[in-house]
Amino acid sequence: MEIADLPICTSYRAKLLAAGYSSLASLSAADPPRLARGTSPARRTAHRAPPRRQTLPLDSPLRPPTPIAAALLACDEIARVGVDLNIEIPEAEDILKVAVCANKFKGADGPSSVLKGSQNAWDMLSDEQSRKHINTGSGDLNNILGGGIHCKEVTEIGGVPGIGKTQLGIQLAINVQIPVECGGLGGKAVYIDTEGSFMVERVYQIAEGCISDILEYFPHYQDKAPSGQEKLKPESFLADIYYFRICSYTEQIAVINYLEKFLGEHKDVRIVIIDSVTFHFRQDFDDMALRTRVLSGLSLKLMKLAKTYNLAVVLLNQVTTKFIEGSFQLTLALGDSWSHSCTNRLILYWNGNLRYAYLDKSPSLPAASAPYAVTGKGVRDATSSNCKRVRVM
Repeated sequence: MEIADLPICTSYRAKLLAAGYSSLASLSAADPPRLARGTSPARRTAHRAPPRRQTLPLDSPLRPPTPIAAALLACDEIARVGVDLNIEIPEAEDILKVAVCANKFKGADGPSSVLKGSQNAWDMLSDEQSRKHINTGSGDLNNILGGGIHCKEVTEIGGVPGIGKTQLGIQLAINVQIPVECGGLGGKAVYIDTEGSFMVERVYQIAEGCISDILEYFPHYQDKAPSGQEKLKPESFLADIYYFRICSYTEQIAVINYLEKFLGEHKDVRIVIIDSVTFHFRQDFDDMALRTRVLSGLSLKLMKLAKTYNLAVVLLNQVTTKFIEGSFQLTLALGDSWSHSCTNRLILYWNGNLRYAYLDKSPSLPAASAPYAVTGKGVRDATSSNCKRVRVM
């Protein structure tokens, strides 16, 4: 916040600027002796404050940091400023009150801004370029996603039964825990299961596959990191997945509302997966208008959580049929209005015997498709030996 932006009298702003204060940071960092030297002896004598009792300084580590002490310290600082600017002490206190109110909206060291949370486009671009991604396990899939699943965004993944939605969700819950030294985020995962498709045995297998890949690409990681041996164990990966089993849409609403408190207590969570977001809302809801409003509220809540806690939200979705141009076609469930509730949309489908992923929606990436495979180790790149569709006769 600049001094020129403070809602105070023009003459006061001019005096502050003339004294060399251009921002709230420079005002708060003012040096009392330097300020005192700028005042005439007569003025300083006329407004000299009465002697104070000898007490501990307000910023002394021996004094408890109470709000009252902080307020007194701030008033003392602005009083010194008032003597330097040749203004009355009550007027200086009024300037302080305005500056404190402005700081509530934006810190004095931050970019100039009036509204809380606003930022300029350059800061947004820098933030996006430095944003972390979660590896999907498939290099081709990472490429069409711009490096993987994006943090601070909501990604919807949909497809027909058996295409590998849950497998991909479990893979992401494991890969988010890859250590930072190995190119991962070193975070934890929240898995909200509405269908009962989360199988711990399969999670254990995928964790073993992830560990084997880490040791293949970083063979000396366990030797370099003292805690490497403890981290690279399937048990450690499973221990860092927080699992919620949901049996109704009311429980689903309650858990999503509870997430804010939970994430505030577990700040190392880097991904929230809901498998699937549609199941209970397709079964139990008859009022479509009410369902749309409830889902819209939940999506806004999830978007806010992704931004606030710097994590990725992944919503797994089912498919339904829709009558389009004279024929029934498969489309993702919950209708067109729900399609606006996510930042990215990835559709999984069969192309003959091969699994494919199609990036249907993204604000910064072109539409593209890539093959992938579900193997014993988890989601991997498709090869001639692992991507064939198994048919049961």
